[in-house]
Amino acid sequence: MVLQTRPDPRAPHTNGPAALLKLRGISKRYGDLAAVEPLDLDIFPRDFVAILGPSGCGKTTLLRIIGGFVRPTTGTVEIDGRDVTRIGPEQRPTNTVFQGYGLFPHMNVRQNIGYGLRLQKTPRAEINDRVADALRQSRLTDLADRAVTALSGGQQQRVALARALILRPKVLLLDEPLAALDLKLRHVMQDELRRLHEEFGGTFVFVTHDQGEALSLANRIAVMNAGRIEQEGDAESIYAEPATRFVATFIGEANLLQGVRRGGQVTLVAGASFADAGADGPVTAVVRPKAVKILASGDTSDVEVSGTITSVVYLGDHIKCSVDIADEQTLIVHLDATALPRPVAGERVKLGWPLQQQRVVNA
Repeated sequence: MVLQTRPDPRAPHTNGPAALLKLRGISKRYGDLAAVEPLDLDIFPRDFVAILGPSGCGKTTLLRIIGGFVRPTTGTVEIDGRDVTRIGPEQRPTNTVFQGYGLFPHMNVRQNIGYGLRLQKTPRAEINDRVADALRQSRLTDLADRAVTALSGGQQQRVALARALILRPKVLLLDEPLAALDLKLRHVMQDELRRLHEEFGGTFVFVTHDQGEALSLANRIAVMNAGRIEQEGDAESIYAEPATRFVATFIGEANLLQGVRRGGQVTLVAGASFADAGADGPVTAVVRPKAVKILASGDTSDVEVSGTITSVVYLGDHIKCSVDIADEQTLIVHLDATALPRPVAGERVKLGWPLQQQRVVNA
């Protein structure tokens, strides 16, 4: 499967730039364990790509293969037209920000940021100018002479990002960069990452298990499971049109309704039926909780089922209702918090949703 990513997901590929990063036939095995199954992947200049998946799915291994920290079992890595498969990370036009940041505690902010330039024996005047620019762009000028041990988690992360970006890598690799931060700070740093990507330019590739982080940051997302890319695309298509059961349940909350397709007609265990082209056999209808409505008397919808409300939970911006339907299945419904009349547990209701707001996948 090829992950084709562009700054504008709607832009035609044929008129876009050539891929900056190309993986071909990449796999990684550790004995009998396949950490990454053979895959192809293309990433384009100025992309902000998320490799998303649960722990153990192979996303970090894939990132480390790109960075040169892990040698693939099969396949090639090409960056900007150069085969870098067999060279180490220090010789690649990449830089990596790890979860632990890796800052030097005996250096202040300014020294940490300029460390890589000093290793490259960059002239002192150029180092001073580039560090000053990096401090400004990272909003760290007032902290330039402060010890990194005296910084907050968010400030330390900005130092780590500035230290990586000052080297002007063609591809910046981010290994779950926000995982160590609390929820509020994580949201703040998501805004910072977007801003830094715009100001510094370049191409960002990051791995995460946090679907919200991927949806809010990336212009393209590759969802990984068991070493494979199950689906790739922009955030909206991944959420609205999941290709598999795994993607449907991993990206947001989803209702999965079992059914069977026969002769272009799907019949759900819950009782509803509707036209849907495809091969005969077991299928699953995927519908997001927000798409489901409680129908008033006389109202109709493309797909309708009936059930009994078992719980009503107020969650601030919406109300979450659990509804028992046929064959011990539960349907989750998200209603506007201001909706009246308020549903109550024990109430018998009819539910419905439009065909265009559901997705039918193989069971």
